[in-house]
Amino acid sequence: MSTPTVASRTPFAVDVEAGRTYWWCTCGRSAKQPFCDGSHKGSAFTPLQYQPQSAGKLWFCGCKATSNPPLCDGSHKKLVP
Repeated sequence: MSTPTVASRTPFAVDVEAGRTYWWCTCGRSAKQPFCDGSHKGSAFTPLQYQPQSAGKLWFCGCKATSNPPLCDGSHKKLVP
């Protein structure tokens, strides 16, 4: 299994719109974090489709280790420096 690149050791705060489709980067290589820019091509990774039910601020995982993708669950606090 491939290991994603840690894009950030902190989550990304994003104001989302209800019903809009967001494509969360799973590989960690995207220059448009936390979202996909196609950098995964040729790898084992594919972006994760996400549609929030309501508008508001959400915290998207930047370390790519969350147990609740695409949202942060605090896993970045357990990363080895």
